[in-house]
Amino acid sequence: MPDMISAPETTDAAAQKLAEIHQRMAAALKAGGRAPDAAQLLAISKTKPAAAITPLIAAGHRHFGENRVQEAADKWPALKAAHQELELHLVGPLQTNKAKQAIELFDVIQTLDREKLARKMAALKQEKAETAKADPHEPPFPRFFIQVNSGDEPQKSGLSPSELAAFHAFCTQELDLDVVGLMCLPPQDEAAGPHFALLAKMAADLGLSQLSMGMSGDFETALSLGATQIRIGTALFGARD
Repeated sequence: MPDMISAPETTDAAAQKLAEIHQRMAAALKAGGRAPDAAQLLAISKTKPAAAITPLIAAGHRHFGENRVQEAADKWPALKAAHQELELHLVGPLQTNKAKQAIELFDVIQTLDREKLARKMAALKQEKAETAKADPHEPPFPRFFIQVNSGDEPQKSGLSPSELAAFHAFCTQELDLDVVGLMCLPPQDEAAGPHFALLAKMAADLGLSQLSMGMSGDFETALSLGATQIRIGTALFGARD
């Protein structure tokens, strides 16, 4: 793996890092017999200041992810106001009391994982629908990924695989939430491949086409097993502070 230890400080440096990752993505997709545009790179900018993000935006990147609502609130409104085509994903756990703030900040929420949060999102969706009747420029309500705790780790967020089918039906049929895919974080002490394969099978069984899986150390494996989004932080921004 290329030695990438610091955040890009210039547009040229950002473009080079993006190009390196896209080249590796293209090779992995080709090896798996997939189309060159079958997967999207999500730049995970958690703990990084706006100054570290703007070179990537200037280099043409448009899809980003954050772990915390408050951190996103501190830096992304100004960035999105200046670049309205940006798409922001929440990839960290979401407390129910932060749900209203989250829907104002994020285009996609990848960590839907429990009934209480789903019900809150459904209530907020109804409120937004009423607002949209008076304001046709109201932004669309976020799309969702369901987070699956593929290793059934007690300390980690996400649904147990055994609970997924019922929860998906609840979210989509009863609450009418726009669930577009699944997300997982495999256990750190296990090979990621079997967890990615499990997520892909579960998504196929539910008729979901989007898979958010794979990070800086294992995204090529994820792409070989069907990932449509990879979440890259360290390889773009360097180690977290």
